[in-house]
Amino acid sequence: MENAQLVGLARQGTLARQLDLIANNLANINTGGFKAQKLVFKEQTMPVAQDKSFLIPDRKISFVVDDQNLVDFSPGVTQETGNPLDVALNGSGWFAVQTPAGERYTRNGSFAINNQGQLVNQSNYPVLTDSGPISFAPNEGAISIAADGTVSTSQGSKGKLKVVDFDPKQPPIKVGETLYSGQNPTPATLPEVTQGRIEKSNVNGVVEITNMINVQRSYQAIAAMMKQTDDLRKNAISTLGQVNA
Repeated sequence: MENAQLVGLARQGTLARQLDLIANNLANINTGGFKAQKLVFKEQTMPVAQDKSFLIPDRKISFVVDDQNLVDFSPGVTQETGNPLDVALNGSGWFAVQTPAGERYTRNGSFAINNQGQLVNQSNYPVLTDSGPISFAPNEGAISIAADGTVSTSQGSKGKLKVVDFDPKQPPIKVGETLYSGQNPTPATLPEVTQGRIEKSNVNGVVEITNMINVQRSYQAIAAMMKQTDDLRKNAISTLGQVNA
């Protein structure tokens, strides 16, 4: 296969993966605490044929490859819900939850109380306080959550929500739609927790739709270029086949 087609196929592959990422961003535009992602590309040059008898050295062939997915950690806007179990973080910080794979972190503060009386997130993972999971008795009411994360009921204080932060040089790693893992979490400095609100996705729908249109147009342009290259090769073979030896 000719180099032009190989380069075109490589680019189409990265565009297809970029389109998947954009589609996932749009699908989660209403998911609380969701962080948009984008694909980062880099150039990769392939080795060329080498021979001392070549009058003109072969030029290097450059391919585009997707290097990594970058997460946009900027906060989304908060929305009032009136639900006393919904909480949002103003500024930096992450809520901690306990999963079968260990402690994980989220900005999605849409919590609930399960059948066992535990405070859980939407995936039914226990929400952690500084002293572990938090549970409520059937007769407890008037749940309030202070700005520092202290949870109280009609029976008194239940603990303080565990809010952590990370070194900007070691950001958390995405392991689910709104869950992240991270190394060396430290207690957040003066976290500001707001009860009755949730943080919305930080996906910008207009930007994502624009990106989707640009990716589709690029894919179509490359497909047209590859067809022209294929037609050119077919015409060259047909013409050469008619030449008398």
